[in-house]
Amino acid sequence: MYAIGDKIVYPPYGAGVIENIEEKEVDGQLLTYYALHIPVGNLKILISAAKAPTLGVRPIYAKGEMLGVIQGIMNDPIVMSDNWNQRYKDNMELIKSGNLTDVSLVYRNLMLRERERGLSTAEKKMMTSAKQVILSELMLSQEIDKPEAEIILDETFG
Repeated sequence: MYAIGDKIVYPPYGAGVIENIEEKEVDGQLLTYYALHIPVGNLKILISAAKAPTLGVRPIYAKGEMLGVIQGIMNDPIVMSDNWNQRYKDNMELIKSGNLTDVSLVYRNLMLRERERGLSTAEKKMMTSAKQVILSELMLSQEIDKPEAEIILDETFG
């Protein structure tokens, strides 16, 4: 169980800080929820504490680990289906996993594809979502603001 002040990732929205833990009665049962504030987009989301593990909720990476994870994928091979539907489905699964390496691969692959051939509107939106997840975790793990996180992301994925 997480506590107020913990920094967690809630895929596919990104990283945030638990501002409160609330109890709500639903169908006669008292359920616990995390009130999460995600800085990128200034989102406030309630997450069921009981469902958090199955939703892919996880703690953010530590300051020293975060950059290594996103920089570590740069030499990984690019694996993407040429079939739009399959590529979209595969990328959506990776983003939903909440795994930083997977989300970073989606962002890198879509960014490279956009440079080569362009992206559909749906894939542009997906690339933006992946970027938001990475930026939010980068901001919280490195304790920096969004412009600084964007500079790091641009330098990494250049």
